[in-house]
Amino acid sequence: MKTSQIAAKAVSRLFLLLLLLAIIPLFQADSSKLQHLYIVTKSRWLFIFPVILIGGFVYFFVRCTINKYSEPDSNWLLVINTLVLMVYSVTLYIRVLELIK
Repeated sequence: MKTSQIAAKAVSRLFLLLLLLAIIPLFQADSSKLQHLYIVTKSRWLFIFPVILIGGFVYFFVRCTINKYSEPDSNWLLVINTLVLMVYSVTLYIRVLELIK
């Protein structure tokens, strides 16, 4: 149980730190390029996966925090969800940086 607590706390804190660090270059970039950045898709269903990931992260983060990381199953689900969200966020971040440079 102690391992799941450490892993959940470490991964969630790392994700929040990376999120804060990712915002900095976007503020330093040319704002006119960011104003002309559009997401165009043929289907709106494309946004379901990111919404589920973010919603799952918020749900498990709040649940683990309220229960003080005492439920190992919730801790491991938070770790898995956060790792997948981190990978998705990094790919999106790289793509946006390519578009604004």
